[in-house]
Amino acid sequence: MLASNLPKSPFFPTHYVPISRSFHITCSVSQLQTAAAETVNGRVSERNEIRLGLPSKGRMAADTLDLLKDCQLSVKHVNPRQYVAQIPQLSNLEVWFQRPKDIVRKLLSGDLDLGIAGFDTVSEYGEGNEDLIIIHDALDYGDCRLSLAIPKYGIFENINSLKELAQMPQWTKEKPLRVATGFTYLGPKFMKDNGLNHVSFSTADGALEAAPAMGIADAILDLVSSGTTLKENNLKEIDGGVVLQSQAVLVASKRSLIQRKSALDTTHEILERLEAHLRAEGQFTVVANMRGNSAEEVAERVLSQASLSGLQGPTVSPVFCKRGGQIAVDYYAIVICVPKKALYKSVQQLRAIGGSGVLVSPLTYIFDEETPRWRELLSTLGL
Repeated sequence: MLASNLPKSPFFPTHYVPISRSFHITCSVSQLQTAAAETVNGRVSERNEIRLGLPSKGRMAADTLDLLKDCQLSVKHVNPRQYVAQIPQLSNLEVWFQRPKDIVRKLLSGDLDLGIAGFDTVSEYGEGNEDLIIIHDALDYGDCRLSLAIPKYGIFENINSLKELAQMPQWTKEKPLRVATGFTYLGPKFMKDNGLNHVSFSTADGALEAAPAMGIADAILDLVSSGTTLKENNLKEIDGGVVLQSQAVLVASKRSLIQRKSALDTTHEILERLEAHLRAEGQFTVVANMRGNSAEEVAERVLSQASLSGLQGPTVSPVFCKRGGQIAVDYYAIVICVPKKALYKSVQQLRAIGGSGVLVSPLTYIFDEETPRWRELLSTLGL
């Protein structure tokens, strides 16, 4: 999945409330020169370190560090007040802790080469920029959805779909549907694409769920996990109102991967470690002994049970013992990989066909010959 698949420019409806932002920046002349040197004529700077941006606070920050630790890529953060850290296993990598939206912005500016952020953040602040490449689109945490919600009461009581909302006669050029949201790129585009032309957007301080009750907005467009907060504030999601499904993703600057020395090699190692760990989650190695006249006979018995086929098939090996001074084979060891949900059933089936001494242990990694996501990345880069 590529961020470049997103449209390149936002659509703005007839009514749009602009949102102004002001920033106060203090930095030295040398810092400005360094920043200016990062990207020259569309090329990245020649710094040797590869920079990985990670979320600095919150649940996503903790889950990101846990995932990297599980992949044997523990982040060494000596001083929690500092924004830079290292991963000892990747000597040429610098870790920079940033707000998720700043990770996306700094990938585009060339200040970062790789980053982990929510897909919603990449989509909102990346704005379809073709320099952003999503390398891994399913890191299995930070799950949520960007969804439109309306009140359960009043004129919306019988409105249960986006189509019905769009067809309400109340929305006119003079009196548009008011939507409170922080997604000022994805929001207008989604509404325009779905035929809601008379819409105005605004931001609200604090929890957006309060905006309709306070009369600030008619609807909200926000991230939803369980939906409990919406229900507690008398709001409801509607059919067709989900803008996108989101979770944590690994994203990179295409320009950095092509032009920066060693960036692709570092990306390859991170991707392989992530893939191997994520594929092994919820998988168990099951080992059992089974009597048989040959490995083929035992394999045939095992393969007669659908849940015992493993990843590519069972591994069957002779178990050697000494009998009467001679080496003999009475048993064969069966090794298979089984998902957690099918574990007990698989053990039962092994016993039913003669298996004994069953051993079970969780898997840590499953390394493929080559991860499909790596092949997809190389294809995207034209390599």
